[in-house]
Amino acid sequence: MEKNSVKAYMEYSEEKFTKRIIYKKGETTAFVLNFLPNQTLPTHKHPGTEVYLYVLTGSGTIIIDGTETAVSEADLIHVQSEEETAFKNTGSEPVSLYVVLSKIPSELYAKNI
Repeated sequence: MEKNSVKAYMEYSEEKFTKRIIYKKGETTAFVLNFLPNQTLPTHKHPGTEVYLYVLTGSGTIIIDGTETAVSEADLIHVQSEEETAFKNTGSEPVSLYVVLSKIPSELYAKNI
């Protein structure tokens, strides 16, 4: 067993959003993304990977394939492998997102694309 406190990974920077990796085990990675107001995560994809996000604190806007959705504390978001994702802290408080990336086994991924 390995125990951590997510609060230890909630570190903010005036310069840009921060990413703090908590676990990297096999094909799965868990980390915290931290945003001060107006900071953004550029549009990107994670091919072959399912993405799960949990809003720990704050509120903002997640953009999935160009569609904006307001999110706030305690919201859960699932992003599929081929969806383009971006995020912006549109609130006045810091935002922290707990993120889990889980690789899809290559034989299953190949069948779905």
